[in-house]
Amino acid sequence: MSADFSLIANVVDVFARSIQPAVISVEAGHIVAIAPIDEPEPNHELPYVLPGFVDAHVHVESSLLVPTEFARLAVTHGTVATVSDPHEIGNVLGVAGVEFMLENASHSPFKFCFGAPSCVPATPFETAGATITAADIATLFENPKIGYLAEMMNWPGVLHRDADVMEKIAIAVAAGRPVDGHAPGLRDGDAAQYASAGISTDHECFTADEARDKLAVGMKILIREGSAARNFDALVELIPEHYANLMFCSDDKHPDTLVLGHINQLVQRAVALGADLFHVLRVACVNPVKHYNLPVGLLGEGDPADFIVVKDLQSFEVQQTYLDGVLVAENGVSLLPATPITPVNNFQAEPVVATDFQLLAPASEQAMLRVIQCFDGQLITARVDAPATVDNGLVVPNLSQDVLKLAVINRYQPKVAPALAFIHGFGLKHGALASSVGHDSHNITAVGCDDASLARAVNLVIAAKGGLAAVGADGQEILVPLPVAGLMSDQEGPAVAQAYAAVDALAKQLGSPLGAPFMTLSFMALLVIPSLKLSDKGLFDGQQFTFVAAVE
Repeated sequence: MSADFSLIANVVDVFARSIQPAVISVEAGHIVAIAPIDEPEPNHELPYVLPGFVDAHVHVESSLLVPTEFARLAVTHGTVATVSDPHEIGNVLGVAGVEFMLENASHSPFKFCFGAPSCVPATPFETAGATITAADIATLFENPKIGYLAEMMNWPGVLHRDADVMEKIAIAVAAGRPVDGHAPGLRDGDAAQYASAGISTDHECFTADEARDKLAVGMKILIREGSAARNFDALVELIPEHYANLMFCSDDKHPDTLVLGHINQLVQRAVALGADLFHVLRVACVNPVKHYNLPVGLLGEGDPADFIVVKDLQSFEVQQTYLDGVLVAENGVSLLPATPITPVNNFQAEPVVATDFQLLAPASEQAMLRVIQCFDGQLITARVDAPATVDNGLVVPNLSQDVLKLAVINRYQPKVAPALAFIHGFGLKHGALASSVGHDSHNITAVGCDDASLARAVNLVIAAKGGLAAVGADGQEILVPLPVAGLMSDQEGPAVAQAYAAVDALAKQLGSPLGAPFMTLSFMALLVIPSLKLSDKGLFDGQQFTFVAAVE
């Protein structure tokens, strides 16, 4: 329960573009008065009060934390709300997964706005654990906590006006909900065609020119900086001209980086680069609230008392975070209590053996591989053709060329043979990694230097019915269990961050140069991001939208 109080600080009024010392009075969780002090300039002896930060697009599940634990970490960085797409757990458990997120979030004062997942399963070219239909979406919209139609990843379906896709969009429009987009690489006429279907945002722009094309046809652009995809540097130049139609988001944020910072880091970086303070705060605080109609105060009289206190307007070091007039974080310490968690799951995979990962060489004299090339900090991949390395009639990894074996194992059915391909860019010198976090269907994805190591890593994940595993050639192994849908931990945030840091460190010790090896691995089965990915059904060309052979 909130207590009535007053606070003296420099009040940052984003709308009036002013900073003035004032007394903020809070009663019953709302700001009842902001009374200026008769000082014309900010008092640098006082802290600064500004609206709380909003992450405009995030998959909470990617933090490996349930919503209540995500909130406990996020508030320490001044985040008061998120626009959260629960399609990760939706792909595992369907509507029941979305309901789990809503129920867990209800135990926190943090202002979660969840979307109705639009693409479950994401494509027909993979095995998911559930389906969310247009009728399901209509039912979800009966709940006011479902605030928007989550990212429409089936951009080919939008461009071709697929009936099922258009029905889902129409349901959202009729319900008065905005529709989120997902359109990597779409330009010019395709961008216009995509936006004209009623889609209002995109968070997948890799270049400023791509973003300008989408802005020109009325879309709002989310500047994304997460644990895997980092587009801030490419898009920050848009702020001076387009701040009214921009937002910040993380998309996917692992716990070790969430412990260190969130949207506050993007605000600090943008201001340090010379962007106008008030423009940046429009992007970070105001635009998401307006676009998604969030019940978040913006530091006005009569608003909910959702605001943050920062030391200065350079570091944006968060001293206090308030939600509905309640102090929820102070000096980096969360004051939100932990909530008991009862795991839910859908996991049927059975143990594997090393021979399950063998790939017979074709009869041709010089077999060639279609190799996935991954990139640090990007979700897109490229195709590289390379000669196959054959040993005793089997195609095997070539460690000297950083060509490793990639596998995806169906976790929703027992005894299904792994899909196999090869990948460049992971850099492992020995051992293997495996994860039950594999966008978007969340089958088991593994990368390794040899079949025995792949089997060891995958079996650790299977035994735990979800988790992240790293194994070394000398018996080293670390597992981070993820018993909630195979996506999230049932432990507190700081402990999960520490455990993730340990498995991440082992992955790098095994040779990976990637900044976030497990985050990159989790996107190697994401078929809707080009160009070459692997699902449990085979190697998939995301530009041609068809399966292709891994070796021929």
